Amino acid sequence: MKIVRLTFLFAVMVSLAACNSKKSNVPVVGFIDAFEDATISQAKNGFIDALKQNGFSQEKGTVKIEYNNAQGSIPTLTQIVNQFVSNNVDLLATSTTLSTVSAIQKTKTIPIFQMVSPTPERMKVADASGKGPANLFGTMEDLNYIDTSFSLIPKFIKPKSGQLTVGMIYNQSEPQSADALQRIQGLAAKMNIKIVALPLNSSADAQLVTQSLLSKGIDAFFANPDNTVFAAFETILKSCNDKNIPIFTSEAGLVQRGAVAAFGADIYQWGYQSGLQAAQYLKTHKTDGLKLEMVKVRKHVYNPTAAKKYNVTVPTGFEAVK
Repeated sequence: MKIVRLTFLFAVMVSLAACNSKKSNVPVVGFIDAFEDATISQAKNGFIDALKQNGFSQEKGTVKIEYNNAQGSIPTLTQIVNQFVSNNVDLLATSTTLSTVSAIQKTKTIPIFQMVSPTPERMKVADASGKGPANLFGTMEDLNYIDTSFSLIPKFIKPKSGQLTVGMIYNQSEPQSADALQRIQGLAAKMNIKIVALPLNSSADAQLVTQSLLSKGIDAFFANPDNTVFAAFETILKSCNDKNIPIFTSEAGLVQRGAVAAFGADIYQWGYQSGLQAAQYLKTHKTDGLKLEMVKVRKHVYNPTAAKKYNVTVPTGFEAVK
C-alpha cells in the first residue's frame, strides 16, 4: 500500500511540474537523434549554439531542450516522437533522415526543423507537386555535391594497375544511400572508374561486408551518405587501413574520424543553420519567411595523418582537420 501511495504521489508531482513548466512560458524543443554517432552529434551542438546565440539558453532558463536518442531502434524512435507530439512541444528538431520522416508521419502541426536530412523528394514525403509538408523547415541536402566529392579520388591516387576501382557499401533501405550509389555509378562510367558495391543492412555486418569488398581488388573506398556507414565507420576504417586502402567521402565529419579527404557539408554548420530558423520561430511563434534551405557551408577537407599514411599529395584549397 505504501508503494502505491508513493507511486501516486510521484505521478502527481510530475503532473504539477509539467503544469508549472507550461505556466512558465519557457519554450520546449524536442530534439530527436536517430542513433549515436560522433559526427552526427555535431549537428546537435550547432543547433543548440544557434539557439543560445539568439537568446534561447538552457543555462539561463530561456528554453528547455528535451533530448532523446533512439540508438538505432525504430520502435524507440517512434515512441520518442509520439511522446513529444503528445506533450505538444513548441517545435521538433530532427537529426538524420529517419528522425525527420518519423516526425513528419506523426504531426502536421508542430514545426519540424530538420538537419542531416535530404530533400523531401528523396525522403519520399513530397506531394504530387513536389512540395514537402507544410510544417517542415530547417536545412536539407541534395546529391549535386556527390559529383565533386567522388571526383576527388583520381586527384589523390592512381590505380595499382589498369582501371581505377572504387569500393562502396550501401544500405538499400536508405533512399539517399541507394540514390547516391546510382548517381556515382553514372559518374564513374564517364570517368572510366569501376565501381564495386556491396549491400549492408546493419552496422553489425560492417566488418564482414567490408572485408569481402576489400578482397575484390579495390584501390579506394568511397563512404557515401549512409547512416549505417556512419554508425560503423570505425570498423570500416580499421579494415581498410589494415589493407592499405584509403577512404574518401562526401561527409566532411568522417575526415576527422580517419578518411583521407572530402567535399561535403560541415555537420556542425548544418545544425547551426537549422538552429537559426528555429530561433526565429521561437521569437515570433510564426513560420512566415521560413522554408527548407539548402546547406550553405561545404568544405574541402583532408586528414593530415591519413594523407601521410597513404603518401598522397593534397591539392590546393583543402583545409586540414584538427
